[in-house]
This record gives sequence, C-alpha cells and structure tokens, in this order.
Amino acid sequence: MDDYSAWVGRSETREDIATQAPLRGLAALLDHDAVPDIVPPLGHWLYFLPAARQSAIGEDGHPRRDGHGLLPPVPLPRRMWAGSRIEFLSPIRVGAALTRVTTIEAIKPKRGASGDLLFVTLRHDIAADGVPAIREEQDIVFREPAPASPAPQAPTAVALADPADAIRRLSPDPVLLFRYSALTFNAHRIHYDRDYARGVEGYAGLVVHGPLIATLLIDHALRAAPDIVPRQFDFRAEAPLIDGTPFDLCLVRDGNGAKLWARDAAGHPTMRAKLA
Repeated sequence: MDDYSAWVGRSETREDIATQAPLRGLAALLDHDAVPDIVPPLGHWLYFLPAARQSAIGEDGHPRRDGHGLLPPVPLPRRMWAGSRIEFLSPIRVGAALTRVTTIEAIKPKRGASGDLLFVTLRHDIAADGVPAIREEQDIVFREPAPASPAPQAPTAVALADPADAIRRLSPDPVLLFRYSALTFNAHRIHYDRDYARGVEGYAGLVVHGPLIATLLIDHALRAAPDIVPRQFDFRAEAPLIDGTPFDLCLVRDGNGAKLWARDAAGHPTMRAKLA
C-alpha cells in the first residue's frame, strides 16, 4: 500500500450557521415534537455537509478521492465510519456562527481477515461564535472490494443478551434511512441502493448509517436517563445493521453516565458506546 504519511497534519477550515431547519428534521426523525433552540448532542453532524459537485461523485456516492481534497487518494474502494470520540465543550445555540477545523491526525495501514485496510483518523474542532464547542476524533476505514462470490454464511446463533436497564426496539426501513441520508446529504449508495449494496459492496441489504445508530443511542440515553448531562460520547461500530430486521437500543447506567449498545435481532452487539 502507498505511503500516505505526508498527508498527516493536513487540515481544512469550513464555516456554517447553526440553522434550525435541520434540527426540525432531526426531531421528526427521532419522533420528537419539540424543536430545541440548542443543537442536541451529535446534532453537529447536520452542519458542514459535503458539497462536492455532481461531476466529482464516484461510483459509491462519495466524492472521488483524486488527491485534490483533504483525504489522500486511497485506492481501496469501500469506506465506513468506524467510530468517534466526542467531547461536548459548550452549548451551540441556534443561529450561532460555526467554524470547523478538520485535521488528519493519523493514517495507519493494517491487514485484516478481509484484506488490506487503511484507517484515517480526523480531528474536528468546532467553535460556535468563536467559543470551542465540540472536539471530535473520527475514525474512517477504507477496505478492499467485496469478494465477487461471498462465501455462504452459517446460521447465526442467538447470543446471550447482556442485562440492560432500558431497551428500545426499532425496525429500520428504507424511509428511515432515506430521511437520515437527506438530513446529512449522505449519498453513499449502501444506504439507499439495494442492488449496489448487495452486488458491489457485499451487504445483505441496505446498511443503517453508523452515525444514525449513534444518534439513536444517545437519544435513547436521554429518554431513559434524562438526568445525564453529556460531556463525552465514544462509539465504535462492530458489525453492520441491515434494514428489514429489528434491532435493540440498550442502556445500562454507569455512574453519572451510561454504557450503550445496539444489538441485532440475534442479540449480537453491532455498536458499543459510552456516554459520560
């Protein structure tokens, strides 16, 4: 794999306004009536949306990595958001002027069971009206093409469920995935193009967005334990969730915070998170 160490330290700065319209859409998506006047936890993902021209979009729906943007020209075609570590430093009020500085923190090649992997860690520093508001480290992983003929999977055994203080069951469908893609201007085809998701990237169906699952987890925590004041939220994806089958949002209290996880219909964790 090529050496991308020269890209470490590169950065870009973007500006936005914390408008209320996307918060109204997020509230509807999460089944809330009230629209907050402060951006809710993880609501910062509704701003600084991608703005690549249509002619610059690649086969997967993401901007082509041709070396002209922030990310290096990684040839590995499949991309996923593997996890984040987020600090909530101060509230973001609706109408605030936002600035985000994104820096490439690390680029690490690895070899996994599915082939070559490249992990890119981005640091996002967001200020609202000049005051530091969000600090996030985001892990993106690039992967080799899916095998042309995936090996048949053995039946998945039902896992023993970890005890939880609060559980909420959801059934993701294409409408939920489409609405979140629209809110975040996410054109990755695995979330809405079933033929592409299956035939090109090797998934069993449409993939539920990692940041959507994380948003649902923190929303579940604030419903079940409204006394928690979020200061830090870490999450890591472990396996994809596919539309058409229900999954559970699970919470167990952990001191002043909570441990959270999403699990599939067989009871296997697909994302783990910690809220403090």
